[in-house]
Amino acid sequence: MAGPETDAVKQVPETKKDAPNAPATKYVGTPAVGTSKAAAAGGIAAVGPENKEVDRRRRRLAWVGITAFLVAWFLAFFRFFLPRTLFEPRTSFKIGYPSDYALGVDTKWQQKYRIWVDRTPDRLFVIYARCTHLGCTPDWKPSENKFKCPCHGSGYDSEGINFEGPAPRPMDRAKVDTAPDGQIIVDVSKLYSWPKGQPSQFNDPGAFLPT
Repeated sequence: MAGPETDAVKQVPETKKDAPNAPATKYVGTPAVGTSKAAAAGGIAAVGPENKEVDRRRRRLAWVGITAFLVAWFLAFFRFFLPRTLFEPRTSFKIGYPSDYALGVDTKWQQKYRIWVDRTPDRLFVIYARCTHLGCTPDWKPSENKFKCPCHGSGYDSEGINFEGPAPRPMDRAKVDTAPDGQIIVDVSKLYSWPKGQPSQFNDPGAFLPT
């Protein structure tokens, strides 16, 4: 009579041994990366690439470059359809009242309008600050009471009359007039000159204001 232990042994199914000539199991499709031993055996990385900080920086840099290119292209495209407009400084402007200027040379408008206001006992006129040699802007030297060109050494007296250096003639003077409110109007589009060997225009109407 069989005991309990013998019945337990009979209930355990026998394990079938693989036949020596049985064909190997075939895999269909690509094994999932990181889940199959066949991936490592086939040279496939078991894990994905590391998301390193240097990679993130490279991606950000790439996107910045792409964005900058698109913005520049859009601006160039937009600029193509804008009208070609040149903005030039005003040629006519007010510089205050005659009483604002003392005797001598006033240089406060040199940077903005490239002029000097010159007042003598009997008149007020405006010198256009351009050397008649090659067009440089001379400097006013109060201690020497003269204008001196820094480019080639041309010298002018306090009224803009040349007396030394290569300058061929005096500096030009701008047209001056009085506005209805009493202020001085200067128009640098109209200049009065004294060409070498020719009559001076400095006494023409508009070249000065009597004081």
